[in-house]
Amino acid sequence: MGKIIVSGASGQFGRAAASQLLDLGHEVIALSRSTAKLADLAERGADVRAADFDSPDGLEEAMAGGEKLLLISTTLVGQRPRQHGNAIDAAKAAGVQHIAYTSLLGVRREGNPSVEGFDHIATEKMLEASGLAWTMLRNSLYAEAVATAMAIPALMSGSKPENAGDGLVPIVSRDDCVATAVGVVSQEGHENKAYDVTGPELWTLPDAMALVSEMAGKPIEIQQVDDEAMFAYFDSLGVPRKSEDVDPNGPIPWASEGMVTFGQSIREGFMNIESDDVEAITGRKPRTLRSVFEQYQDQWPK
Repeated sequence: MGKIIVSGASGQFGRAAASQLLDLGHEVIALSRSTAKLADLAERGADVRAADFDSPDGLEEAMAGGEKLLLISTTLVGQRPRQHGNAIDAAKAAGVQHIAYTSLLGVRREGNPSVEGFDHIATEKMLEASGLAWTMLRNSLYAEAVATAMAIPALMSGSKPENAGDGLVPIVSRDDCVATAVGVVSQEGHENKAYDVTGPELWTLPDAMALVSEMAGKPIEIQQVDDEAMFAYFDSLGVPRKSEDVDPNGPIPWASEGMVTFGQSIREGFMNIESDDVEAITGRKPRTLRSVFEQYQDQWPK
């Protein structure tokens, strides 16, 4: 098999994926804007190369010799279609045959309001039109985000506003998303398929917070709010509403429109999807939400 390119290899997802591919004996090209952050992968034999998806310059060279690309979605909402388009064009020019892309669960369900999803839809359509083989990895809400970014402030304040209502979402561990991505680029037979990468259980976010409360032995009052009240809550924290107003180097590098419309998409049933794709590709059952909470419980306020 040819070399496997991993983009964003200095991020949590990319580093874990590149590391697992090296463990499996694959030749890996690890891309990052900062190659200094990839010294550990270089020591293990990865071919470390600088790549900046904001600029097409040098991208084709960075992908030279790669057969498959694991394209890990970038972080800036609104900028991703341009960045991903640069990556897809460079990969095609460099002779890459197959791109696996980390997308979002439920994203192609008609009427999904998630602003986060619009970039993923645009990227999926570019991949489908590229002439290359593609695989969409439609990842659900990360359990690790629930265990930290959601749980810690809720435990500290004793309450949490929530606009996702009683909508169901199959919360998934990032570990399982990484393992599924590694399976897709290291196995045969995943070309031109879309997978729903989900956890083993459907949860409402209030029930997930109730489990946090039970495990921590501290109360969390869920305040069921509408979308406007959710925007007002983020306004009070100083979070910009629109992605174009985000300072990527600021203290809060995300916009509330992404969070609020994500909650709306859960509430309206767009992420209520059951799937056994993780087990089918990795050969193991996905992690439970409780197991991820147990892993992060020592970070919770006492």
